[in-house]
Amino acid sequence: MKRLFLILGTFLLSLSTYAAMNVNKIDPPFWYTGMQNPELQLMVYGEDIGNSAVAVDYPGISLSSTVKLESPNYLIVYLRLEKDVKPGKVTLTFAQGKKKIVKEYELKARGKKSCEHKGFDASDALYLLMPDRFANGNPENDQIPGMAEYKVDRNDPNARHGGDLAGIEQHLDYFSDLGVTALWFTPVLENNMTGGSYHGYATTDYYKVDPRFGTNEEYRQLISKCHDRDIKVVMDMIFNHCGVEHPWIKDMPSKDWFNNPDHEKNFVQTSFKLTPHVDPYTSQYDFEQMNDGWFVTAMPDLNQKNPHVYRYLVQNSFWWIEYANIDGIRMDTYPYADYDAMSNWMKELNEEYPNYNTVGETWVTEPAYTAWWQMDSKLSAPKNSNLKTVMDFSFYDKINIAKTEQTETWFKGLDRVYNSFVYDFLYPNPASVLAFIENHDTDRYLGEGDNLPMLKQASTLLLTTRRIPQLYYGTEIMMNGVKSKSDGYVRKDFPGGWSDDKATALTAEGRSQIQNDCYNFYKTLLNWRKGNDVIAKGSMVQFMVQNGVYAYARQHEGKTVFVMLNGTDAETTVPLKYYKEVLKDTKQGKDILSGKAVSFGESLTMGPRESLVIEL
Repeated sequence: MKRLFLILGTFLLSLSTYAAMNVNKIDPPFWYTGMQNPELQLMVYGEDIGNSAVAVDYPGISLSSTVKLESPNYLIVYLRLEKDVKPGKVTLTFAQGKKKIVKEYELKARGKKSCEHKGFDASDALYLLMPDRFANGNPENDQIPGMAEYKVDRNDPNARHGGDLAGIEQHLDYFSDLGVTALWFTPVLENNMTGGSYHGYATTDYYKVDPRFGTNEEYRQLISKCHDRDIKVVMDMIFNHCGVEHPWIKDMPSKDWFNNPDHEKNFVQTSFKLTPHVDPYTSQYDFEQMNDGWFVTAMPDLNQKNPHVYRYLVQNSFWWIEYANIDGIRMDTYPYADYDAMSNWMKELNEEYPNYNTVGETWVTEPAYTAWWQMDSKLSAPKNSNLKTVMDFSFYDKINIAKTEQTETWFKGLDRVYNSFVYDFLYPNPASVLAFIENHDTDRYLGEGDNLPMLKQASTLLLTTRRIPQLYYGTEIMMNGVKSKSDGYVRKDFPGGWSDDKATALTAEGRSQIQNDCYNFYKTLLNWRKGNDVIAKGSMVQFMVQNGVYAYARQHEGKTVFVMLNGTDAETTVPLKYYKEVLKDTKQGKDILSGKAVSFGESLTMGPRESLVIEL
């Protein structure tokens, strides 16, 4: 009898050990044949799945290794895919003793070759928008049952407002008419965070579009419809951190999955000071606090030095390129992540997609710092970031100081911009630097004002200089706001994007006279800029400020565009002898902003804050 109970007890123990095994999810949900890297990492989620043995049955695929993590509820499986492996359903078997779970994993054919994925460049004008704040095309997805508690309240600047992908899709004609060639959405992936995380920078699922924005397929279809209009789509990604309500935090795969994982007892926040990367005298303490500290308490700092975390993130970026056909990546908080990991990621991405482009957010206003981060920079040698495009916070800083000043020849007004461009010799590729006058993290350029001539001047400079320009939604209708009230005040709803809006700025009829003046300025400049190789590829000659006027020329294959900006609030007359090397014997040009002829005599008189973009 004792022997019978012993056998029965062993049997029941065996059942309890294996009965819990389950496979709830596999990341990525499917993969593609024909990738250069033959390695495929599968991250398997499921109760007690970590104690499983794995077998794969498919021609051209072999099991490289399995990695058991500290939590038994994850298992990492590495597969090797041969070059000639065919699309199809791969059989994966997970076994514990006599219990087995069989899953089919799909391999798909790629939509196009690696070299056919084309990124954004200086021929483009990017338009940054927040999906939650642009237009609500499907009110039925405003409230999603089962998600973490949140509210939709358009009267609360920090709550969700209901904008979505459907709203963007319904207004694609607006972007085509305006003349932008690329849309950059702030993150669209799931942010299942208490409070809603309307901005999208606290990811809780790297393979799922937030259902309040739409579905994966709706995102993919939106991009396809953008492409039908020759509009590219740039995806905002975050490798540095995720959301604190991500399953990885609730059930940590391993202690080294995150930096400073003991956050509840000993929270370490980043210093937000990025100089330790370039400071030859930096202390280890300062570097580690900046690099490994959490961005905020709601955004845990991922450890890209962990090879499994690194591979997960790299594959995720490739998956979205293949699945959704995105045309570029904007990487948030770029310097906060591990340098070597990010450099390796960019190297892999550039090798897989040689014509692609990624811009990294590098928020320091010194040109030398920004140039240090660009691919092939001599400043960072022998290191190489492999990052093709960096963000020009120096330009942003100088143009926003200049708007409060009268331009003089010594570091006042637009002379600040002139002196910022002087340091372009530091960049390996100045044409692959992204410039802007405002974005979702800054005050609006107009602040709380409505100075249209000043806005036009800054935007003329932005859209004609040797940079990749980025606009911020609503600037073309003079939206304003300041962060001192809250971030939400610089992220207001676009008028007309909601069915109950009393006014709309999506049509000429709905805009005020001054809004139409502003919109038509942007429409003229953007559509003229589109396909214009002088602006996209041309060299640049800039002139020192004379009589309050900052001037420069863009030249390409015998064609010249001459830009003149009066950076003062008074009428000024500037002798044209200063610009003889560009004007030569030209007697007349055409200002594309006004459509009027500009005559060149001994001098030229310009009105207060007047901007001229002259085709010679």
